[in-house]
Parts: sequence; C-alpha cells; structure tokens
Amino acid sequence: MTAQEARLCGLLLREHFGEVVEKIGTHLLRSGAQNLRTIASFLSIFQVKKSLCVLMKHGACRFSIGRKGPGSPVEYQASCERILGILRYPRYIYTAKTLYSDTGELIIEELLQRGHMTMSSIVKMVADRLTHNMEEGRSIEYNEVVSTFSKLVETHFLQRCPPVSEVVPPVSTAPTVPGAPAAPVSTGPPTPESFSDCYLVPSVSLAGRGKRRRSGEDVVLDQGTTKKNRLKPGKLTHGDEGIYWQVNFERFHLHFRDQTIISAVASKLDQTSSEIVRTMLRMSEVTTTPSASCTQALSANEVFRSLPANYSISRPILDQYLTLLVDDPMEFVGKTGDSGGGMYVVNLHKALTNLARATLESVVQEKFGSRSARIFRLLLRKRHLEQKQVEDFAMIPAKEAKDMLYTLMSENLVLLQELPKTPDHAPSRTFYLYTVNQLATARMLLQHCYKAVANLIDRRLFQTKESKRLLEKSQRIEAIMASLQASGAEPEQLTEVEEMISAPEKQQLESLRHHINKLDSAENQVDETIFLLKSYVASTARITR
Repeated sequence: MTAQEARLCGLLLREHFGEVVEKIGTHLLRSGAQNLRTIASFLSIFQVKKSLCVLMKHGACRFSIGRKGPGSPVEYQASCERILGILRYPRYIYTAKTLYSDTGELIIEELLQRGHMTMSSIVKMVADRLTHNMEEGRSIEYNEVVSTFSKLVETHFLQRCPPVSEVVPPVSTAPTVPGAPAAPVSTGPPTPESFSDCYLVPSVSLAGRGKRRRSGEDVVLDQGTTKKNRLKPGKLTHGDEGIYWQVNFERFHLHFRDQTIISAVASKLDQTSSEIVRTMLRMSEVTTTPSASCTQALSANEVFRSLPANYSISRPILDQYLTLLVDDPMEFVGKTGDSGGGMYVVNLHKALTNLARATLESVVQEKFGSRSARIFRLLLRKRHLEQKQVEDFAMIPAKEAKDMLYTLMSENLVLLQELPKTPDHAPSRTFYLYTVNQLATARMLLQHCYKAVANLIDRRLFQTKESKRLLEKSQRIEAIMASLQASGAEPEQLTEVEEMISAPEKQQLESLRHHINKLDSAENQVDETIFLLKSYVASTARITR
C-alpha cells in the first residue's frame, strides 16, 4: 500500500464513518495485522471495539487466528481494496437503478449503507421507502421487492455472507455484532465453489405492503425487529433469521469491465459492432471465469441466433462485422477456429491493455501536447528506438524531439536503456535506446489518480466546512417547509418561510452546490480511470503469474 492509497483510505473512512474509525482503519493499514490490546494502546477499548464492529460489518476489516497459533489473541487486518471501493458506491447504485429500476437501486443502497442485512429486513425497508415516495393511497407489495431481490441474487449481484470460520476461537475481547456474521479468515469474497449456498434465496414468509413512515413510529432494525419488539424474538419470524446478504462487488466490476469494452467498440466502430460484442459477452458470462484472459469460444451461428430481435442483420453482414472486429488494431475480438461458421472470442486482456494504452496516450497529450504524445505513441508501438530514429519516425526537428524526450524522461514516462557493445560501457560503443514500460507507467498514473481523488475530497470537505452555517440554515428551512406543506399551510406562510434566506445567501448556496456537483462529477470520472488501470494491472499480473 502506497502513501497516496493510505491518505485516500483515511479520507473515505472519515467522511463515511467518522474520525475514530478513520484512526483505527489507518492504523491497521499502516501497521498490518494487530490484536485488540495493541490497537487499544492509543484509544479506549470501547471505541476500538465499536470501530472494529463498523469496519467488519462493511467488509473493510477481517480477523484471524494470531500468528503464534491457536490460543493466541485474534488479530485484525484492514482491507485497503475494500475501503477504496467506497469511492465506487455511486456507480454501484446507478448500475442497479439502470438494470433493476428504483427497487434495485434502493436494495443496493441499503446494503451499502449497512454492510449486510437479512432479506426480510431489506424487503421491508425498501417497500416502506418506495411507499413513502408514492402518492397518498398507493403502496408497493412486499412480493414485488422480493422479486427484484431474487433477480439480483440470480444474476450474482448479491450474495450471502459466508458463515463465521470455525477455525477462529471465540475470544472475549473480540468485537461482535449480536446475531451478525463476521468476516471469514480467507481473503476476498466467498465464491460458489467455497460456499455452496452463496446464491440460494431462502423461503421467506412475507405478506403485506409498504407503510408510510410517520414521526414517533418504531424504527426497523437490521435484525428485522422493531425497538418495541426487540425483547420478543419469537414474535417476528420470517424464515431467514441468521442469513445475511451483502453486495457482490466482483460481479459489479465484471459488469463495469464489459460495459467499458462495449462503449469502446461503439466509439471506435459503430453501434451494431458494440451490440455484437455485447451479445458475445452476455452469452459467455456463465462459462467464463473472472480471471480468464478471453471469453469461451462462440460460433458465428450461435452469435447470429442470440442477437436481439431489433437488430435484423443478415448472416453475411454479421460475418463482415466479425471480420472487421478481428482485423481491428484494438483486437477486441479474436478468431480461434473455422467450425460453425467460425469460432470467435472476446479478448478481455488485450482489450484492457489497448484501452489502458489509449488512456496513457491521452494523459500525455493533455499534459505535454500532441507532439510529445506522438513520440510516446511511437515508443509504445516500436518498443525500442534511438534518438535519431525517434526524430525520423515522428517527423519532429532534432532539438524539439530531444527536449520532449528529456521532459518525458523527467516524468518517468519514458525510460532510457543502455545496450553496450563492449564490457567497458564506453559511450562511443553503446546504444542508447528509448522505451516505454506500459505496466510501470500505468501503476504510476494510478497513484496520480489516487492523489487527484484525495485532493478533490479535501477540496469538497473544505468548501462544505466553510459554508457549514449556511447549509444548516438551508436544511432547517427546508424541514420547516416540508412540515408546513404536509400540514396544508397557506401559500403566504410558505412564502414567508422562503424569504428567511436572503437573495445573496441563495446565490451563495447555488454557487456552492454547483461547485460540489463539479467536484463529485470529477471524482466519478477519475474513478473510471482508476478502475480501467486497476483492471489492466490485475489482468497483466494474472497473465504473467
């Protein structure tokens, strides 16, 4: 873990869980696995326990047997990857809304906010929220939410929390959440191979409709009981007690990867080509492992039969499109055989490699200009070139090419490799070749992206803090307006309340919201670059392993 990752993790923890959780999380990230007594050396044991509960509930921390073996204190270790995933929460929620409408959006949102919940609790909370936003007299049935929940599980966007590992001995000092599962000893999320019931939806006895929330009503807890009925555990049972669900982030990431490839094909070629690639990816979802460098081979006949009905293209046209995709320099699609009209695969690793390369070229062009980008692109394709060759191939004067090469070298974007002809490394008998290490450059750019996101969050928090008083006043007035509207107040009363905020304050609020929205949008855009570069680095690591 680098310093930029640690800084970004600290900012995300502080923004979402508070300063105490941030201290515990950053301490574990920097120090590695530690037991409870060691962690509690700089904070009270009560604060440490509550913070660890929060981190474990959200999957940002796991526990395991101490390094000294059975009988030694349980040790806790923070997950940098999982904490950085908080940055992608808006994208998870938006994807769920796109695929499964408002119901899917609220299901994912509730799980992201609470870490894990039972199915019955999620269904009730989502049904109540949907009903609350409907017109008076309308409500949504629990069965509709259950149907959407089942679809999310069926497509593996949701999965069961794994059972607590039996190898971890119970320790009195270990933080626990009553009735809630803890993170397993193994690293990473569970898979169907390791946990047979990972995607098995329990039979839940739920009947009824969502209810509108009113002041003074009982609050639904994560365990599916109200505060009033908390002492009566036998009263409310739905058949899924002790079965908790969590978001399957890996499945979302595979969906993001596929959408990135489809969008790239659409922008490079056309919409029909992207629909063919989308069909191939959808057909091979089940048969292709997440770590595979390419999808399972599909025949042209299978692709033709699986195309959407609204794409009424003939078989010869499909063959022409497949040939075009195979011959494209980006190598999105590859041909592996001639049976069944031709066997084709989607080259996942090559597509990610070429998309990462295009990203690097774009960064160089934006920062150093089109001529430097031409040199950078030339070195990526030719691998090794002498300075004279760079000048000739790029068609740039010698003096300018030399300055650009040295500028790129100073930023570690271009490397100089010496190739001596004699053992004494004499300059007159040594070739000096310029080259680009794409993987190392992608990793360096990834750190720049982490730094950029951390700066954006810092700026947003600073602007919010500077206008804290005005924001609180605006929220109070909005609450008063909502209360008056609910009670059927006169228009004059509403106008009088609105005038409590002066015109300059309204202008300041509008400007603040505009800047906050721009910062949020920038965060999401940088996160898309982070996702692409991380996918490329991870795919390259798997290929070279």
